[in-house]
This record gives sequence, C-alpha cells and structure tokens, in this order.
Amino acid sequence: GLKYPGMPSFAPNEPGQIFLMDLNEQNPRVQALNISGDFDKASFNPHGISTFIDEDKTVYLYVVNHPHMKSTVEKFKFEEQQHSLVHLKTIKHELLKSLNDIVVLGPEQFYATRDHYFTNFFLVLLEIILDLRWSHVLFYSPREVKVVAKGFSSANGITVSLDKKFIYTADVTAQNIHVLKKHENWDLTPVKVIHLGTLVDNLTVDPDTGDIWAGCHPNGMKLLAYNPADPPGSEVLRIQNVLSEKPKISTEYANNGSVLQASTVASVYHGKFLIGTVFHKALYCLL
Repeated sequence: GLKYPGMPSFAPNEPGQIFLMDLNEQNPRVQALNISGDFDKASFNPHGISTFIDEDKTVYLYVVNHPHMKSTVEKFKFEEQQHSLVHLKTIKHELLKSLNDIVVLGPEQFYATRDHYFTNFFLVLLEIILDLRWSHVLFYSPREVKVVAKGFSSANGITVSLDKKFIYTADVTAQNIHVLKKHENWDLTPVKVIHLGTLVDNLTVDPDTGDIWAGCHPNGMKLLAYNPADPPGSEVLRIQNVLSEKPKISTEYANNGSVLQASTVASVYHGKFLIGTVFHKALYCLL
C-alpha cells in the first residue's frame, strides 16, 4: 500500500514494489518485478501508474513516486522476457508537487493530477476544510510544463478515452468526474461533469467498450479515521455512454470492508476484474 500522511500502513517498513499480473492466464498469479538501474528502491513509494507502448512495441512504465514524501515521476522500461523493470530516469519539476495520478500519451508527454496545492499536512487539511479548489491537472513534456485544467477540490485519478480525444479526471472530494477535451497543443477544455455521489478515486477505461470504471470510497470519515473494527468499505462504479446526456451509472461491486477495505481503482479485461485499494489488498473477480 501507499505510505501517505494520515493513512494507515500495514507494512510501514517495507519499500514499495511494482507487481505483474497476466490476466490472460487461467489462474493469474501476482509477481513482484525486479527493478534494475540507478534507482533508490529503499525509498520507493509508488502512487499512480501509466504505460506507454512505443512504435517498436517497447513498453514504458511511468510511476508517480513519493520518496521521502516528495513527488517525482519515474520512467521504467519493461523487460517482458525477464519480468523486470529497468529504471531510465527520474523526472522532477517545480510544478510537479503533490502528484497523485498520471496518464502517458507520448514517449515524453503526460498529464498528471496535483491533488493538493499545499504539501504541508496541516495546510492540506485547511485546504480541504476551506474547499479552496486550488487543485489542478498538469501537462508535462521536456519542452513545456503547464497547468491545463484547474478549479478542482482534489484532482485524483486521470485517464484517457479509447480514441485519445478526451481526458477523464476524478475530483474525489467533489464526488464527480470531469470530462475534458484534449487539443493539439495539449490544452484541455471542460466538456461535462458527471456527479457520482461517492468519493471517486481512480479511473480506468474498459479496453473493449470505452466505459469508465471507478474505484470509490462510500464513507470518507472511515477512511480518514481508520478503525479495524469498523473499516472503510469499497465501491466500484461503471459509467457507460460517457459522452451522452445521461450516462448510465451502475454499481459493479460493493462491500462494507469485511472483504475489501478502501477501494481506489478497478481494472477490467475480457471479463476479468481487478480491484486495488489504498492500503489493504487487491481483489480478483470474474464478471
């Protein structure tokens, strides 16, 4: 799980890892990937992740990292035969602070969410209480780093539509998803807001249908004031016909915390379904 101020950790002394799970297997198993290269594995604290596949089929993995509670983006090359990652570079910039999630759209181009303006824990709490809406979406390339969408209470998960024309961003405390149109200069303009009535965390897109799958927190107070006797529950929503006037929203998974605590993300692939959490475990399901 992520080591994050105010959140519990079930393995506080263990460094973060990246795991591989092949959903094409009949009985998928989880395998930790070895990381090589000039990289400090002891301080690895991964958050959002995104992949980019180059023209030569090389797979690159970008990871939001919080070493020593700072924010960086790590670029890895995936070695499929060796089941390993080679660390290529660490990306830092003065605008890349309090990063949450990332979606990569080019070999060196990505959007990332900044979930809070402040980095001090107590100022973050004040920011939430006052609902300052200073959270935003950033665009990064080696030539240019800029804010491309702002006014969020807490911009969180971010992903892209199948046709790469729209960016979807979750605003967790505002309980909604923003649909943004992507332009050739990488600017984003608002299209619509989908209200969900639950704390929506991370988003993925179904590779077959284009539907959005959202990992959500039905009770924010249980998440912030963790009690193992009354743990936070989990909820996964599916949003169909995203661009229509009335998208269809359905609950695909819900649990009171007895099985899965604090769901953050859900990923679906050919009828198989994986749910991740903030600090608990992951759940594998068949649809």
